[in-house]
Amino acid sequence: MTPSERAPSEPQSCILENGSLRFTARSLGTGPTVLLLHGFPDTECSFDLQLPALAAAGYRAIAVRMRGYEPQSQPADGDYHAAAMASDVIAWIDGLGTDRVHLVGHDWGSIVAQAAVAMAPGRFRSLAILAVPRLRPLARLIRTDKAQRRRSLYGLFFQWRGVSDFWVRWRNFAYLERLWRRWSPAWVPPPATFAGVRAVFRAPGVVRAALSYYRQGSDHRSSAGRHSAKLLAIPLTVPVLGLCGERDGCIGTDIFRQSMPASDFPAGHDICEVADAGHFLHQERPQEVNRLLLTWITAHD
Repeated sequence: MTPSERAPSEPQSCILENGSLRFTARSLGTGPTVLLLHGFPDTECSFDLQLPALAAAGYRAIAVRMRGYEPQSQPADGDYHAAAMASDVIAWIDGLGTDRVHLVGHDWGSIVAQAAVAMAPGRFRSLAILAVPRLRPLARLIRTDKAQRRRSLYGLFFQWRGVSDFWVRWRNFAYLERLWRRWSPAWVPPPATFAGVRAVFRAPGVVRAALSYYRQGSDHRSSAGRHSAKLLAIPLTVPVLGLCGERDGCIGTDIFRQSMPASDFPAGHDICEVADAGHFLHQERPQEVNRLLLTWITAHD
């Protein structure tokens, strides 16, 4: 076996499963597992600048394409509640043959990661949440803070079924690209980055699935909605790192900090603000974010 076969220098494609659902993933390295969950509107390639750093530090880093972002992971019942997606994470851990992992989530990946830790805290060594904080205090602040309420209007727009679906697709997903620019105003992503996002969103059912995160996230009537809301309110009993970008145009840094009350983190937490970065901080300032992630992960190995 050649050295390159023993230790691939590029991420390798793999498939994770939860029942009949299949999830594309990118894996690199060997050692303790770090699972990375992307947000909206994004793909597992969002973490391409984190996988090599984690692998070089002795970890098996796996970035997964989230539920609904490809036809093979779209459930027949259309369930995109946080509890259902948390069950995906637990099933992936079981399928990987490991007991406990480190978990990293960005944007909606942060929300799903929090639900997964609340559902099965014994399966996680640590948690890092990027750009999106705890939802219950965030929801209160959206109601009371005018600036944050304006930033969050897109979520209300996504409740407008049919119209928002059409608008997201219009002119080759120009609306999604505008969101990226608004949320990370000082960053110009490489052309290939958003081209990959467009390619994923063109697949059948992906737009509806991605917007269902927002629609079902506001559901507090169904049993699945109530269960998800309960999970997301439970204090997190693993160490939690919160990272936010100084220039985030989606959630203000002041709002992020206020949405991370110490009472929600009995196992301890830390909050770090990444300078000169917006919402996609891990892509904008990868060296700094990688340093913060590795410091946190190795401290809780």
